[in-house]
Amino acid sequence: MARQDLTDLLSFATVANEGSFTRAAKRLGVTQSALSHAMNGLEARLGLQLLNRSTRAVSTTQAGERLLRTVGPQFEQIEIELTALTELRDKPAGNIRITASEFAVETVLWPALQRLLPDYPDIHVEVVSSDIRTDIVAERFDAGVRIGEYVEKDMVAVCIAPPMRMAVVGAPTYFAGRPKPRQPDDLTGHRCINLARVSRGDLFPWEFERAGREIAVKVEGQLAFTSLRLIREAALAGLGLAYLPEQEVQANVAEGRLVRVLDKWCQPFPSYHLYYPSRRQPSAAFTVLVEALRYRA
Repeated sequence: MARQDLTDLLSFATVANEGSFTRAAKRLGVTQSALSHAMNGLEARLGLQLLNRSTRAVSTTQAGERLLRTVGPQFEQIEIELTALTELRDKPAGNIRITASEFAVETVLWPALQRLLPDYPDIHVEVVSSDIRTDIVAERFDAGVRIGEYVEKDMVAVCIAPPMRMAVVGAPTYFAGRPKPRQPDDLTGHRCINLARVSRGDLFPWEFERAGREIAVKVEGQLAFTSLRLIREAALAGLGLAYLPEQEVQANVAEGRLVRVLDKWCQPFPSYHLYYPSRRQPSAAFTVLVEALRYRA
């Protein structure tokens, strides 16, 4: 295969993945006109149209999609091997992309990164906060963070936090004149502040366990947020009961600003795990990050 064909195939894969000639040209360090000319030449040599072009976006044709499935993984493997060569340097280097919930970023990732990065100036970490369950392979993340029980079986999972407990809390003003719930079913008579599940368009159930008995309660109330912080603020304002990670409300409970109920029904469960594809060979930089995050009881 001619060198020009290899160059053009790499350019094609970049355009297809970016969905834009402009972004692809910037990534490749060439002009948009040169890139367009190269794609036209590749299509002419193959006698096939590989890309659908419009003023808004670029997409692959059926032939283009087949070609991308063939050459894309090959270029990705080459990139991985080239990155691995940086392990020969004195210190690990490279870019790492991670997706995690805002709470996981604040309580687990950020404290670890503060300790790690000053010693490794050539490691660059991009953290994307999202509560949506992300396909890390399709979205080109190196790793993600989830509660242990939600990690897919084909992923490598590393525990990065101690077991977690949930807490049901309300402000003293909310409980004025109201009985405190003694059983999870009692929550149906209370105003509750829900956590919205964006990926599914519904609300997270409140889950409880005691003596082997598990209960999931769908609670109701005036408010629902996608932010744990806002749920806590609403609870502090006396607008209802909140179901939050214990760590999020410990200080407020200790100060007496929030009152905890149903404590015996909130049992520990596996906490956050860093997960990544088992088929990928981790770089030295990624290995350093994993070891910095790994939870040791």
